[in-house]
Amino acid sequence: MGSCSAWQFRRYRDRYGEAGEAGLLDRRLGKISTRRVPAEAIEEMLMLYRHRYLGWNVKHFHEHLLRDHHFSWGYTFIKTQLHAAGLVDRAKRRGAHRRKRERKPCEGMMLHQDGSQHAWVEGQPPLDLIVTMDDATSTIYSAFLAEEEGTASSLLGLMETFVAKGLPSSLYTDRGSHYFVTLKAGEKVDKSRLTQVGRALERLGIEHIPAYSPEARGRSERMFATLQDRLPKELKLAGIGDVDTANRFLAEVYAPAHNARFAKPPEIAESAFVAVDPALLAEILCVEEERVVSRDNTVSLGRLVLQLPESPLRHHYVKARVKVRQYPDGALAVFHGPRAIARYQADGALQDLPQLRSAA
Repeated sequence: MGSCSAWQFRRYRDRYGEAGEAGLLDRRLGKISTRRVPAEAIEEMLMLYRHRYLGWNVKHFHEHLLRDHHFSWGYTFIKTQLHAAGLVDRAKRRGAHRRKRERKPCEGMMLHQDGSQHAWVEGQPPLDLIVTMDDATSTIYSAFLAEEEGTASSLLGLMETFVAKGLPSSLYTDRGSHYFVTLKAGEKVDKSRLTQVGRALERLGIEHIPAYSPEARGRSERMFATLQDRLPKELKLAGIGDVDTANRFLAEVYAPAHNARFAKPPEIAESAFVAVDPALLAEILCVEEERVVSRDNTVSLGRLVLQLPESPLRHHYVKARVKVRQYPDGALAVFHGPRAIARYQADGALQDLPQLRSAA
């Protein structure tokens, strides 16, 4: 038995003398607590979940209750009520704990880029979500939906990130064919043969690290699990049904809120990012292919035939080796050495007269 003070003992003695054993009962029994949540308020919360947030996990739902509906109840209370109403299943027991790879100590030391195909937008076919994030903090720097993950989407994600933050020390990706050349499935990548992404990273001095197991990409996998659970619901709640609007919502609304909720502070506050000229980036983070100018002073790229304009530097470029650059927005340029000799629209129409200046 627990001890009680002399004052409390006398109080129990007097109550026993007045009412016998009944006097010793807790007088709060049978009385409604003044802190009890009204049944009407609980039903309002459950109706919200049934008709607007059905299928959301409890934490996500609780965040919206606090932010958008001015509820002040705790997460545990909400979870208990949803469990009792049969609206949310109890979480399954987790498996054995696996030690996670330690994060880099500061921002910019390592970035992750990956894509995930999913039915992100209701009414649209499955799309690839391309995400570039920081290893030290899990901050998402770039996120957008694309029809297919590949060279163009990877370069666009890097462009958005590098313009906003600067150049990182390294980039960690899977071994997809747009990232690395692998001669035999399951073997190591051939770092002597560069893809377009690999060429751009090498020119910028960024180490490109391939992942050799799903476990090595655990940070990206956990991030995509969160995105697949939350993002489609947020897009549906906002009434968004097209890709362009979804990408604006991602950049302006969802990514900032996601980072505020899930990003972690770095171990060291100093940043490893290095500032870079966006104009230089534009000439490197693109698809670049070498061509030989034809006898009619044209260059072929796929189905396009690019007519080179007259140049004040020479009569023609016939048989000259040139480089054709295709930028993420579809625009094209032809370079002879370091100099742009022509620029074109995505359809091959000459955009403007060449500027006599050098580029990367």
